[in-house]
Amino acid sequence: MPQTLISSEELQQRIRELAAEIDRDYRNCENLICVGVLKGSVFFMVDLLKQLEIPLAVDFFQTSSYGSATEPGEVRIRKDLDLAVRGKHVLLIEDIVDTGFTLRTILDLLKFRGASSVKLCALLDKPSRRQIEVPIDYRGFAIEDKFVIGYGLDYDERYRNLPYIGVLEG
Repeated sequence: MPQTLISSEELQQRIRELAAEIDRDYRNCENLICVGVLKGSVFFMVDLLKQLEIPLAVDFFQTSSYGSATEPGEVRIRKDLDLAVRGKHVLLIEDIVDTGFTLRTILDLLKFRGASSVKLCALLDKPSRRQIEVPIDYRGFAIEDKFVIGYGLDYDERYRNLPYIGVLEG
């Protein structure tokens, strides 16, 4: 079994804290769209949204990066939003911020499409890997540069269902 980095209990406690911050910041907002980045954000997003008391809509993006392993590739949209974001407030929900390339593309696209505001909520942040600066408005945990799995994060589509964040060795 993978070594536990962040336990299920720690995850749920931090999610409650993030939800309280988001509820406070969006308490007077009538047009919030929470956008999850598939597939990794699903577990985090579901638990986060269940804690929120504010009215909101839900939508999803799915992207893929094409290119070599060492160079940032072109970001392609595999599943686009169903909802229009023009004039709406968007909370982008992501599992992990790594180099920043994919998230920068998504954030810029949402702004280009006319969102009133765009904020990022990320469960995990690997600041040592960042190549493009990405503002994280709601951060769950900053972690070291380790290959993590569980709670939506995968290795070859496996381990997403672990109820904790683990480190995959080897």
